[in-house]
Amino acid sequence: MMADTALMAWPVALPLMGAVLALLVGRAGVRLVAGVASVATLIASSLVAWEVSTQGVLRQQLGGWGAPLGIEWRADGLAALMLLTIAVVGPLISVHALDHLGDREDREFLPLWLFIWCALNALVLSADAFNLYVTLELTTLGAVSLIVVRRDLPGLDAGLRYLLFAMPGSLCYLLGIALLYGAYATLDVGMLAQRVQAGPVTWVAAGLVTVGLCLKTPLFPLHIWLPPTYTGAPTPVTALLSALISKGSFYVLLRLWLEVFAPVLDAEVGQMLGLLGAVAVLWGSVLALSQTQLKRVVSYSSVAQIGYMFLVFPMATSGARAGVIYLVVSHAAAKASMFVAVGNIHQAVGITSMGGVQGLAYRMPFTFLAMALGGISLIGIPPSGGFIAKWLLLNESIGTQQWWWALVLLGGSLLTAAYVFRILRGSFLPLPPGVTVRSIPLGNELAPLALALIALVLGLVPWFPLDLLAVGASR
Repeated sequence: MMADTALMAWPVALPLMGAVLALLVGRAGVRLVAGVASVATLIASSLVAWEVSTQGVLRQQLGGWGAPLGIEWRADGLAALMLLTIAVVGPLISVHALDHLGDREDREFLPLWLFIWCALNALVLSADAFNLYVTLELTTLGAVSLIVVRRDLPGLDAGLRYLLFAMPGSLCYLLGIALLYGAYATLDVGMLAQRVQAGPVTWVAAGLVTVGLCLKTPLFPLHIWLPPTYTGAPTPVTALLSALISKGSFYVLLRLWLEVFAPVLDAEVGQMLGLLGAVAVLWGSVLALSQTQLKRVVSYSSVAQIGYMFLVFPMATSGARAGVIYLVVSHAAAKASMFVAVGNIHQAVGITSMGGVQGLAYRMPFTFLAMALGGISLIGIPPSGGFIAKWLLLNESIGTQQWWWALVLLGGSLLTAAYVFRILRGSFLPLPPGVTVRSIPLGNELAPLALALIALVLGLVPWFPLDLLAVGASR
């Protein structure tokens, strides 16, 4: 049963209005406008989540026209949880960006982030395959603008690389949904789930959509753009890319696969995606362990963490879906905390090599506590959101008699522990002579700690997110 409501418009409209106003006001007003818009959007997203948890699935017909003539927004438990994740993680990253970027970049970063926030919220609420494409492209264009916000050579190279890989992914996705529309005369996700049938057109469309979204997410071996892009972008932008923006394409893939394509595709296709995810977990972790630059360690770690998310496709159960979404949410907070912590280290000592962290645990205790707590969640040590997510996936791998995915989960956790402990061990070594540690604002140290604590709290109170995820979930 779905309830009609206009409440869903506010999480989209408020950041959009904030972005426009932030562009119009002067230097002194941009932070105030962004702050008010962030608080208002957080409240609106919380209200949507509350309505979903109490009333069930919500829907809204845009312009008063429902599917198939019009476009509908739909908010189930998954959409509500994603709205909350974006509303909490994004502003905390922005707090770090305020002192990490210069005045000019600051005035450009905040409106762009609000615009991306608007697009991400519209994406998670969309129930139309073409509307998903439009909102996904808006996040891509906004991300490119953020990557090049400093207008330096590394940023321009990273932005161009991101754009050149994202565009073919967009084209593949667009061709796939064009085939679906030609075959079934609708792009509404609910109607497609009812009409889609096994056949060459559906298989080709599913292949194009999957390849396009895997290129954007990105999944091994389509991940080659990720490490240099994450390394070249400003650290707050990298945190947004890893924690939130890359989740948009995976969210679309998850929606279409589990709600539309799974019933008409062979189980071997899901196994193939799981195999690529497993390779990503192991390969990304090994490369992270071999890096000498701190930011590249965390970047290759993202390749591995993305791999875990694709283990949902071979299992294809409601428990695996809940585990992967829990992993997405906890990863957003944990990985954002680690990237922000790396940015703090660069501000303090001017370098981000592995040797540059020596002795900093005593000088920057909040930053390294955040890195430790974020690392705990990535490893999957209790109590943390990462532990709950991996425990759910572990149970499903055994319950579906696919024990080999359990080995991937355990092996990946051990490799993650190796590179996280390598960073933390170096931070407790004596401070090298001649190294000057500059003080950084307290807000910059508290932002990653708050993000890491969110990842920790997700492991202590899992019942609310899991109960919310159950609203509207297919059984």
